[in-house]
Amino acid sequence: MSHNKRIDKVKTKTEKIKELQSSKVEDVEFSSIEADLEDIEALNRSAAADRRQTKDLHDFRFGQK
Repeated sequence: MSHNKRIDKVKTKTEKIKELQSSKVEDVEFSSIEADLEDIEALNRSAAADRRQTKDLHDFRFGQK
């Protein structure tokens, strides 16, 4: 019987999902002093996406769609 463990084992879907869920709770700090233009652009795109999502949810709840 072999006692060798494979390091390159293919992960199951459950293992992958557990890893993804644990990475979502990372606390990331944003520093406007250290931000470059790409960071500012990403922040603006994120804010625009949040506004669109909020508008879509509001419209759906109040029957405006």
